[in-house]
Amino acid sequence: MRVPRRKPIRFHGLKRPKVRQDMKKETLYNLSRMKPQHTGPRTFFQQKWTAKSISRAYHGFKVREKQWQRLFSRTANAVVPMNAKYLADHDGSEMAAGRGSGKQLSPGVSPDIPKTTPYMQMVYHPLERRLDTAIFRALFASSAKQARQFVVHGGVRVNGRPMRHPSYMLNPGDLFQVDPEKVLYALGEKKRRKNSVGEVDPLVQAAKEKERIAKIQESAAQLGASPEAREENQDTDEIEQARQEFGNVEEEDEGAETAPADGVVKTRNSIKSLRVRTKSIIDDPKTKEKLSAKQKQSVRALAKSLKTAMSKPSSTTPSDLDDWEAQLQSISANLRSDSAKRRDELEAANAKKATDGSKDSLQLTPQMKEALEKYKENPVNAAKPYLTPWRPRPYMSAFAFIPRYLEVNQNICSAVYLRHPVCYPGFAEVPTPFSPETGQLAYTWYLRRR
Repeated sequence: MRVPRRKPIRFHGLKRPKVRQDMKKETLYNLSRMKPQHTGPRTFFQQKWTAKSISRAYHGFKVREKQWQRLFSRTANAVVPMNAKYLADHDGSEMAAGRGSGKQLSPGVSPDIPKTTPYMQMVYHPLERRLDTAIFRALFASSAKQARQFVVHGGVRVNGRPMRHPSYMLNPGDLFQVDPEKVLYALGEKKRRKNSVGEVDPLVQAAKEKERIAKIQESAAQLGASPEAREENQDTDEIEQARQEFGNVEEEDEGAETAPADGVVKTRNSIKSLRVRTKSIIDDPKTKEKLSAKQKQSVRALAKSLKTAMSKPSSTTPSDLDDWEAQLQSISANLRSDSAKRRDELEAANAKKATDGSKDSLQLTPQMKEALEKYKENPVNAAKPYLTPWRPRPYMSAFAFIPRYLEVNQNICSAVYLRHPVCYPGFAEVPTPFSPETGQLAYTWYLRRR
């Protein structure tokens, strides 16, 4: 028999709205639809159960019921403001003044009724000490569930030490830090998916195209060699070219009666190598342009001497080889110095042109300068898991507030838990979307007074 599949539970119910600890549009929509709890013909037990249900769905939905019952406290921290000036002027006897003592208000003046302290809004104040809740309150995560995930995955530190327990209870003075990349991912706008046509986000596409062009340029730079690199690696290339062009000197004709001596073979190889290097200088048009008339004349004379010596290698002495090698090296050194000098002159001219304030140079408006500065601080990077340039996620402004008991530094993604939340006359520091009546019914439920 086939068992019917259970319908998945909706985390954000729209038919029966439940407010959750996150920054999603469903939560914002449910907040706009919230109404005071309907008592009507319902029993007191039903009212308390409903208040407990909707408040627990927001506060501590990640905590088991029995665990929360152990954390529940009947008392709540409160602060009564004391006006020092008032205490200095009065001794408190005026508080007991009544009609019989002649204490009467002037006509048209209403009595000063003090504001009530909302103790019932502090029902879930023990849960505000949890590490995952504090991370969500400090705006380091988009939801309490995501904050819990950050802690479990090792992206959170407490007092400089890694903490992997989301239920860790913070004490006053504790410092907790979150990985900045995780915060940017949590609060940043998500990458857009491909639409039905198959197009992608133009920003992401531009970033990918920029990376592709950079890779092509890098490959081209690696393949292409500068004139200096060609000059330095010229010896190896020219020897190989000489072997291909003139063949191996050690191979002799089969009909030869006697083989030359080893010294003659070595001399002939050296002369051939010098000839190839000299020929490469003469045949290269770029190198030929850099040579002066006197240098060209000396190169031709060197080539002619090498050609003559090639026909009579036995008459060539080692000192002649050293002289020819020195001449060739001096010519190559002059070419390198000239190319380096021209490159320095070109760079200086470009730098002067960039800093020159003439009419030909590009004049940047203040708006363009501001845009360039913003791009440097917030560039396009397709490798990031969030959309770049970074911008806040949608519907975030309605949830962007920080409680008083936290001191947050958004630049380094760290916060200090200053103290436990308290309540004042007319204000409670525990953020809650529910009315005091709902909090009172939930508090009465957990008192276990049926």
